[in-house]
Amino acid sequence: MKSIFIAFDQAHYERIVDMLEHSNCRGFTAWDLVKGRGSVDGEPHYGSHAWPSMASAIITIVEDSKVDSILAKLRQFNEDRPKLGLRAFVWNIENQI
Repeated sequence: MKSIFIAFDQAHYERIVDMLEHSNCRGFTAWDLVKGRGSVDGEPHYGSHAWPSMASAIITIVEDSKVDSILAKLRQFNEDRPKLGLRAFVWNIENQI
């Protein structure tokens, strides 16, 4: 099993959830409002007067075989929307209950 952590502009929350559902990822945990700044060239998401936008984040746990397909969809989604600032990270899941 792998976890996929996805951070993105909050305006795209429904689209990301829809993409996960179409990839047969039923379970996830979401944070509606997170702050951050990308490491490359994205605008900050601070929820402040100067930088009013916010980000969201989702983590999902999937079978190893689904990871490449999901990352490919996320990569394409991000490339189609250059200001989205989407980032996804994959970690191994060692134990679960």
